[in-house]
Amino acid sequence: MFEGFYGMKVTPFTREIPTDAVYMSHDVDEILNRMKYVAQRQLFATLTGDCGTGKSLVLRKLRDSLDPRRYKFLYISDSSLAPSAFYRTINRQLGLESRYRRSEAREQLHQELKVLKAMDGITPVCVCDETHLYSKEMLEETRFLLNTDMDSRSPMALILCGQTELMKRLKLKTYTAIFQRIDFQCVMNHFDRSETGEYIRSQMQYAGVDHEIFTDKAIDMIFEFTTGTARMINKVCTSLLMYGDQERLKIIDDHAVQIILEHEFS
Repeated sequence: MFEGFYGMKVTPFTREIPTDAVYMSHDVDEILNRMKYVAQRQLFATLTGDCGTGKSLVLRKLRDSLDPRRYKFLYISDSSLAPSAFYRTINRQLGLESRYRRSEAREQLHQELKVLKAMDGITPVCVCDETHLYSKEMLEETRFLLNTDMDSRSPMALILCGQTELMKRLKLKTYTAIFQRIDFQCVMNHFDRSETGEYIRSQMQYAGVDHEIFTDKAIDMIFEFTTGTARMINKVCTSLLMYGDQERLKIIDDHAVQIILEHEFS
């Protein structure tokens, strides 16, 4: 592939890049710090943004930053779960044989969380992904995760992650009981032009390329087409590197970008 032509040690613009090697804009770094604070204080937060803006990256960075001796990271990605199956999934991640009835499974979970905190000093951090697709019943159920001791304290840190529609739903009157409990609302924004350039350069540096391959005009066009969405930047740049290899282009300019956008993305 193109790695050899450009003298790369590894492949850039993929999901396999280690979290400590991925570019972090100022905004994303601030969101990650807020997520860490949520974990430390056992708070309730939402993480929303358009698809492809890097929400999963923040969650992976959060997971990798938490000391496993002090935190238990729980991750739920199935958006179609009913409440009873939801509790079974969490309980399984805690090593429990979950009870069948919803109320019993919920109580079982709360008891285990108390044991983790009191006996082992471990703080559970529960991340529910794709929650913009949750049913009304499932969204309502999430607030019961935070209720212990007559609602005097939270047994875990809870993060609801989803696309922008999630907050639109939670702001509706029917979800007031949930919305009022949210401690932090974090929003993933698109990269601006400067951040798009820095993102591309960081990916190339990770691959072992210490010189510029994409011209400024090429990056201008990439930004304009992708609107600073990391996932789309990855796709366009990968196609450009493949084209550059095929055409033996050591420098990728705006003409190459125009060709790729017209033939592969129009």
